[in-house]
Amino acid sequence: MAEKTIYYSNEEITVAWKPALCIHSGNCVRGLGKVFDPGRKSWIDMSQADSAQIVAQVKKCPSGALSISEKKPA
Repeated sequence: MAEKTIYYSNEEITVAWKPALCIHSGNCVRGLGKVFDPGRKSWIDMSQADSAQIVAQVKKCPSGALSISEKKPA
């Protein structure tokens, strides 16, 4: 069975979340709680910070459950 990945995007980047890898360290929530809010349906809201802030926070994910890819121009 394939590992589930959920994608969240804005105009510049896409955050990929792999729930099976998540160890719930809370780094994302503590560092950028407006974007990463586990109490909200669609717990990642890309409109709550700029892309640079989101990229910096995702890089702090200790499990690799969160990753970033840049959107390619059309």
